[in-house]
Amino acid sequence: MEKLLIVDDSEEIRKQLKWGLGKDYAMLLAGDVEEGLSLFRKHRPKVVTLDLGLPPREEVAEEGMRCLREILLLSPPTKVVVVTGNDERENALQAIQMGAYDYYQKPIDLKELTVIIGRAFHLCKIEEENRKLHQALEKKASELGDMIGQCSQMASVFSTIRKVSTSDASVLVMGESGTGKELAAKAVHSLSLRSNGPFVPINCGAIPEHLLESELFGHEKGAFTGAHNQVQGKVEYAHKGTLFLDEIGELQGNLQVKLLRFLEEKAIQRVGGRDSIPVDTRIVAATNIDMWKAIEDGRFREDLYYRLGVITLKLPPLRARGQDIMLLANLFLRRFCREYHKKALRFSESSVRALQSYGWPGNVRELENKIQRAVLMSDSPAIEIHDLALAETPRVQKEPDNYGPTLREARDKVEREMIISAIKRHGHNMTRAADELGVSRPTLYDLARKHGFQDLGS
Repeated sequence: MEKLLIVDDSEEIRKQLKWGLGKDYAMLLAGDVEEGLSLFRKHRPKVVTLDLGLPPREEVAEEGMRCLREILLLSPPTKVVVVTGNDERENALQAIQMGAYDYYQKPIDLKELTVIIGRAFHLCKIEEENRKLHQALEKKASELGDMIGQCSQMASVFSTIRKVSTSDASVLVMGESGTGKELAAKAVHSLSLRSNGPFVPINCGAIPEHLLESELFGHEKGAFTGAHNQVQGKVEYAHKGTLFLDEIGELQGNLQVKLLRFLEEKAIQRVGGRDSIPVDTRIVAATNIDMWKAIEDGRFREDLYYRLGVITLKLPPLRARGQDIMLLANLFLRRFCREYHKKALRFSESSVRALQSYGWPGNVRELENKIQRAVLMSDSPAIEIHDLALAETPRVQKEPDNYGPTLREARDKVEREMIISAIKRHGHNMTRAADELGVSRPTLYDLARKHGFQDLGS
């Protein structure tokens, strides 16, 4: 039976509530603050009814507010229903701001109070189930490099990660900035047979081209001005582990050739060196650009794309992940409350609506940033919209206006028509059609699949 603590200086009210509620709850009765806190520490009831006017100063709410503060400090999830007189509504609202669950004005109507208390216990049950769910998800996340999600898209991502982790196949992670590409790479590594080896990340877009070759492959002493010692590169550091190449789409042409050679030969040469050095490492790469567009524009080698993308992992944007938004928001909320030693906070109804309607152009990284800011800025029990500092106009996806096709739609249409025409003109000879279009035969097959047709007919 659930425990219910009644803190009220009126013996008559305590008896009334014990008689009316005793068949449903194990009743704990206290007539002042000290007795109430003593019972609370001993039994930790999930719900408390608290009279704000308590001895020795029954005419003011000072003692009741003190008791409320102590209870919520001891156990923030506790639902406290404050009971006040008809002329004490201001005190009740102040108590709500401090974290009370609800308030009820005297004289007590047992039926109404029973409903309020029942709702409080029901909410406690839901919150407890949510806490257990989050704990289970956090445990699962530890196996997946802190990746969390329940939507169907993320379930597919998790399934793919588990399947590919046991092999040494190269993985290409694709997705918008902030979707968690490095987390996905770490998950692949942590579940693989290489998990005891190093995970070595390098951002191909953050290092100047003239330095990147040395960063990747190392250099010999005297290889260039300032090369006073022999230095190993990231590829060598990742021996027996995983090399994570972030922003691989930014890799320049000459380095694409060297990387392709390494993937084929499993050996490198340091800058200024002649020896071939075997290296056993798995490659996981990531990009937020359209790789097919980069290939078509001549900015990325098609053969390197196929080498890197033996397995392609596509991460969905946060705006497409539905209830995962609040799942992650609550996870970040609890984490930052612990980190900044703040009492447990919650999201107000309006802030929940704002979080769910916002477009999240920065994806999970932006959500984490906003929750961190909100925890630091909030001075009430609930996170409000102004704490989140979201853009004034939510950036949600909406139906496009009737302006005609977009540039991408027009380009895709022309591309499709040219492919169909070339294939028909050459009697379905894909090699000749590819030559006419100026692409390789594998690229033509991929473009055909991209546009949703396999058999063009005659």
